[in-house]
Amino acid sequence: MADLLALKERQLDALRETANIGAGHAATALSQMTGSTIMITVPTITIAALEDVPSQIEDGEEPIAAVLMHMMGDLTGRTLLVFPRPTAIKLAQLMLRRPQDPKGDFGELEQSAIKEAGNILSGAYMNALSEFMGLLLLPSPPSLAVDMSAAVLTTAYLQFGAERDMVFAIETQFYFQGQNDRLRGFFLLLPDVASLQTLLRAVRVA
Repeated sequence: MADLLALKERQLDALRETANIGAGHAATALSQMTGSTIMITVPTITIAALEDVPSQIEDGEEPIAAVLMHMMGDLTGRTLLVFPRPTAIKLAQLMLRRPQDPKGDFGELEQSAIKEAGNILSGAYMNALSEFMGLLLLPSPPSLAVDMSAAVLTTAYLQFGAERDMVFAIETQFYFQGQNDRLRGFFLLLPDVASLQTLLRAVRVA
């Protein structure tokens, strides 16, 4: 995993540009889903140990909504789209075209909306990565967990071995045109060992 930490700035720039393309696709998809014009910030990409990620997203005792998908095809691993719970509620209400209520319920319908958002947004990032690498990436159906961030972001939940615990964390903020609202989300890419080496090779020739 030391290879990850030795990436040069131009290689990180290639990953950022790929993340930027993915975030652009995600913003377009969100705009279509919510009927609102959504803009994005330039994503921040961090390479970190899995155990360090919860503190970047939310306090370990704060609830999050996380959409988990398995990555198949030429690369294998897992992807996780993570929203702080208030953001997840806001996004679900937007998708369901309901009035904004930060204290609103997060029931079955809202959870279904977040799973669909995770499916589309994670797909946007994976498509960008697929085009960048020239490889086929296929997502599994999404599953949703709503729990404390420290509980969700564990090797046990992610079925991820301790020997491959480095992840790519991409933070993106989505802004709504004409509003002060913003959605803050994290896309985590957890490639398996063989796929990580493939990804590193692609970055090094970028």
